[in-house]
Amino acid sequence: MKEDNILMASDMNDYFNKKKSEGGGFKQSNSGGNSGGPSGPQMPNMNFNFGGGKAALLYVLIGLVLVLVLAKPFTIIQEGERGILSTNGKYQDQALLPGLHFIIPIIQKVYTVDTKVRIINYANRIETNSNASGIITKPAITVLDKRGLPVSIELTVQYRLNAQFAAQTISNWGFSWEDKIINPVVRDVVRNVVGKYDAESIPVMRNTIATSIEEGILANIKQLKNAPVILQSIQLRDIILPAKVKDQIERVQLAKQEVQRAEQEVQRAKQEALKREAEAQGVAQQARIEAQGKADAITIEAKANAAANIAIAKSLTPKLLQLEQMKVQSKFNDALRENKDAKIFLTPGGSTPNIWVDMKDAKQRTTAR
Repeated sequence: MKEDNILMASDMNDYFNKKKSEGGGFKQSNSGGNSGGPSGPQMPNMNFNFGGGKAALLYVLIGLVLVLVLAKPFTIIQEGERGILSTNGKYQDQALLPGLHFIIPIIQKVYTVDTKVRIINYANRIETNSNASGIITKPAITVLDKRGLPVSIELTVQYRLNAQFAAQTISNWGFSWEDKIINPVVRDVVRNVVGKYDAESIPVMRNTIATSIEEGILANIKQLKNAPVILQSIQLRDIILPAKVKDQIERVQLAKQEVQRAEQEVQRAKQEALKREAEAQGVAQQARIEAQGKADAITIEAKANAAANIAIAKSLTPKLLQLEQMKVQSKFNDALRENKDAKIFLTPGGSTPNIWVDMKDAKQRTTAR
């Protein structure tokens, strides 16, 4: 095989040498076409003209598209964001507003920062939405109370980057501004406020502590230059006390509840006694009223009888008395006719009978004797 290749290469060299000696090499035919000799092999004539200016314009457009795609000399800022323009490493004073902005590739660069409301949860438990955008979870703040006992404070801080001074904030604090501004201030204020109280009194003073924490954080943030952060709200969520302190507080609360229950029983007994006393006074008053009513009725009746007697006495004349005596005498006469054994005893000084004795009755007869 190697020998065959050598022979083929030798034959080709002989062929080209022969052609060179005959025609003086490869020649191009001139415009006349008569060279006076046999023409050798000719090279093809390549025409690279594609229409002149149109092709050049097409090439320019293609080049521009490639530059736009590769270099990307523009950026789009979304709503709720601001753009920090950096030119050769120096930040521009004013942040870019939402919209389309053109930049110089390589020389300029845009960093996007979020200006929407953000949340930091200081908690021992991981929230279900802690991985959501704009929500950060950090450990609960452990502080020492007035006696040195550890207390854990859980709270939520809602805030947002001040869009007006976003560029200055990034220039001064960097992109980790939250860990440099919010977190240290919150922890420092919570320690200072809670450290003034005993662990036992912290749950009782919860509202006061929450107000003091909020006011302290607001005051510290407002002192910063250019107001880098706008605080939305600060919520005290939970206070976690040591186990011994919790047990002691529960015992104190149970004792207070027992005292309150005893006081309630005393008050209930007093109310029952007052109720019974009122009922007794009501019954006595009713009895007095009834007795007074009866006495008044008797008095009225007696006065009426007396008045009647006076009226009767005034109406008794001697002739009327004689008439009445005659009527009684007539009745006794009728009785004596029926019972002849009866005896009549008249009152002294008058003829009106006072005692009637039936002599037929042994008992009356014995009494009369």
